[in-house]
Amino acid sequence: MKQILHTIAIIALCAGFTACFSSADPIEEKPRNIVYGIDADGYQLDNHEVIQGDTWGKILDSYGITVPKISRLDALTKDICPLRTIRIGHKYTTFTKRDTLDTTRMRLDHLVYEKNLVDYVVFSFVGDSVAVRADSKPVTLRRTKSSGVIESSLWGTIMQENMPYALAAEMEDIYQWTVDFFGIQQGDSFTVIYDEKFVDTLSVGIGRVWGAKFNHMGKDIYAIPFPQDGKVQYWEADGGSLRKQMLKAPLKFTRISSKFSYARLHPVLKKYRPHTGVDYAAPSGTPVRAVADGTVTYKGYKGAGGNTVYIKHPGKMQSGYLHLRGFAKGIAVGKRVSQGQVIGYVGSTGRSTGPHLDFRLWKNGQPINPLKVPQKPSEPIKEANREKFEWVKERVIAELEGEVPDSMKITVIDSVVIR
Repeated sequence: MKQILHTIAIIALCAGFTACFSSADPIEEKPRNIVYGIDADGYQLDNHEVIQGDTWGKILDSYGITVPKISRLDALTKDICPLRTIRIGHKYTTFTKRDTLDTTRMRLDHLVYEKNLVDYVVFSFVGDSVAVRADSKPVTLRRTKSSGVIESSLWGTIMQENMPYALAAEMEDIYQWTVDFFGIQQGDSFTVIYDEKFVDTLSVGIGRVWGAKFNHMGKDIYAIPFPQDGKVQYWEADGGSLRKQMLKAPLKFTRISSKFSYARLHPVLKKYRPHTGVDYAAPSGTPVRAVADGTVTYKGYKGAGGNTVYIKHPGKMQSGYLHLRGFAKGIAVGKRVSQGQVIGYVGSTGRSTGPHLDFRLWKNGQPINPLKVPQKPSEPIKEANREKFEWVKERVIAELEGEVPDSMKITVIDSVVIR
């Protein structure tokens, strides 16, 4: 009997050991090295930059990619990233490994071209196949509130304070009907709430602007985001639209070189003559935009004015754009244009001493100073939206003016739900 019990005990003990080993945690697999969505294990990765004279044909040929494969790649990329759009300074990464048939050379299986800081395209040449894939790097958003005091210009202040450059363009877009960015004065200030985009730790731009306050000549002008008629727009604190009948200026990123006057010393003729317009000095090729919706009434070469476009607007208004280098595609007499649409490009045609836009306005056929045009606002917040707008406004202004808990911050604006 003792012998039987001893045998049973040994069997149980062995079973216990077996159970211990069988229940042990499985061995963890080594994580794969995924780069641009490609399993990079076994590949040699090399980073490059497109230089002067580079073409995809030249680059791919250096890796032994045949002409037929390059032709197939060209056809596949037409709607994604045409091969002719390769740009100097852009980065690309090659994935190569030792060729199994010819160990003296490295075989290119994948090439990744970065279209910008976020978007990239993968060219693949595995075996006889050719494939193309467009993708983007993961982007995270960081809610940020920034403030600045103008010393020279909005752009200068944003660069000086190390804010994203894209923020200046976004602020100008939001306030383009309301703030005269050519008349900004030293001491003007702003506060803005926005989402900054990051790829890892690299800032790659901005997302939604959640609210702003621009103090211009002692007056606070708020920008409150709110959806109306299916589109998110920006509104003043009283519910009036920041969008007005006319843009403050027909182009961006420039300066006024000559103002409206009936006795200006002409820079070419050296005589005092009326100049019933505003000159904006800007680099040749700078896009020129229609200041309001309207119909093109003239397009052509007009003596001293050079290449010129006239546009008729509601309210017996007409705008003129002189000395253009050229006209935008599709601009023709009788063509309807919308506010902000590019109608031409800054040039120096006609009687001109350098690249600039001579911008003019007429009311009932009489010239008026473009810098002093009374602005009519677009439709205000509808009464049916007033309660929701006030709820959003209260929270946006509170965040602009100080610190608020996350529960008070507006994080969804396309469909506002009062809580």
